[in-house]
Amino acid sequence: MKFSTRVEYGVLALTDIALHTENGDSVSAPEIADRQKISQKYLEQILTHLKQAGLIRSQKGLRGGYTLARKAEEIRLSDVLNALDTSILEEMPPGESGDGSALRDAVNTCLWKKLNGLITEFTEKKSLAEFARECREKTPDSWDLYII
Repeated sequence: MKFSTRVEYGVLALTDIALHTENGDSVSAPEIADRQKISQKYLEQILTHLKQAGLIRSQKGLRGGYTLARKAEEIRLSDVLNALDTSILEEMPPGESGDGSALRDAVNTCLWKKLNGLITEFTEKKSLAEFARECREKTPDSWDLYII
């Protein structure tokens, strides 16, 4: 399964924000772009979508940047996917093939509709906090921070 780069980078950016703002700080777009190897210009467009969806907020000024608009526990992965591409979790109506093919309709019902249901169920249950924690566990070397 292939998601758009907007969705892929949006999930990366939001997870980065969740992980790097746990102590109350904000993170800037250049910091996120540098850490995640994303074009800053493209990232800013994605951040605008996330902000419009009420998932992040921005702060201007010297200590400006982005923070989560709600607690990570309150944000579901489905919220993120819907903010970036409303068609991903969209319910497929029966008989959408349009050509009247019974086999095509059966495949849509038996495979794609069920697969979409599993993705929807997974993303509605998984919070950003849980997801970020799992990501942190998979990348332990990048979290060795020395604070002086």
